[in-house]
Amino acid sequence: MTSKKISIIGLGLIGGSIAKSLKNSSAHFFINAFDKREVLNSAKHQNIIDDELLKIEDAANSDYIFLCLPTDLSIKALTLLAPLVNKKTIISDVAGVKNIFEQKWKKLKSCGIYIGGHPMTGKENGGFENSDPLLFENSIYILSDTFKNDAAPLVEIIKILGARIKFLNPHAHDKIVAKVSHIPQLLAVNLVNSLPGQNEKMNYLDFAAGGFRDMTRIASSNFNIWQPVIELNKKNIIKSIKDIQKKLSDIEKCIEKENWKKLNRSFETARVKRDEIPRNNKGFINPLFDIYVFVNDKPGVLSRLTTLLFTSGINIKDIELLKIREGTGGTFRISFDSESTAKKAKQLIEKFGFVVKK
Repeated sequence: MTSKKISIIGLGLIGGSIAKSLKNSSAHFFINAFDKREVLNSAKHQNIIDDELLKIEDAANSDYIFLCLPTDLSIKALTLLAPLVNKKTIISDVAGVKNIFEQKWKKLKSCGIYIGGHPMTGKENGGFENSDPLLFENSIYILSDTFKNDAAPLVEIIKILGARIKFLNPHAHDKIVAKVSHIPQLLAVNLVNSLPGQNEKMNYLDFAAGGFRDMTRIASSNFNIWQPVIELNKKNIIKSIKDIQKKLSDIEKCIEKENWKKLNRSFETARVKRDEIPRNNKGFINPLFDIYVFVNDKPGVLSRLTTLLFTSGINIKDIELLKIREGTGGTFRISFDSESTAKKAKQLIEKFGFVVKK
């Protein structure tokens, strides 16, 4: 059987993770990539890609093309490739805005297929060196619904990545991500920058506990990646900023006037909304079911736990270390795809002496 030919334009965190995930799968793909020479050499040395592309246009004869450059450069790549691809080629991007790509595609003459994409996952640090074959596992991967009827082949590729697919209208996508992705990024940056500078006698960061650290994790993101996203979605972002400013102003007035009843209602409303999010921090669709297991800090204990579940035919969908104390142990969040599987896993591991926490 002939291997499907996939070209990845940009082997950064997302592009590199797509390549690694597909290469680690049981499916057979011939993967080309375009990037800087040193990145391509590293990827080829690790057998992540099969060949290199000297220029973007060389990807035109591929079955699938993933545009994984910064947003503005991906738009330029789309413009280059559109008139060159054949009618079976599917082009997709991974940018954090979708409507601009749709508008650009409508103006281009092409017999190929364009389906906008946006994987809702990432890391604090980008680059090929930080790419991960498991980056997409259980994450939400948004696809534009404009050409949904042509998306079946691409859907199969994304399923191999381990992601869960959600189709969205491009306009709706940009409004939603302004609220749940772009504004959190800007808030994280400003929350860190609101701390006093080094001229203060006290370093406030010495006292920054889990809440501050968790809320500002994404403040380390590269502005060069974010600038085109903010530029191309500025209308939705500005509206969201004004909404946040109004909310903060309302809270300020509540505190100033000691209106604790109204402030309590704000807390309660937030708690109810927050609790509606399934306990799966990689996405909000097809929720996973968690159990929390305390594991002693001893060599081989975690391996014994995971092997126990594997040999019993129980598939772990996600696992995360939440807290650890050296010499004592740590609590792991282990996720399963159904409530019945989680219950079965809990009973099994308790039977073998592990402590399951609520």
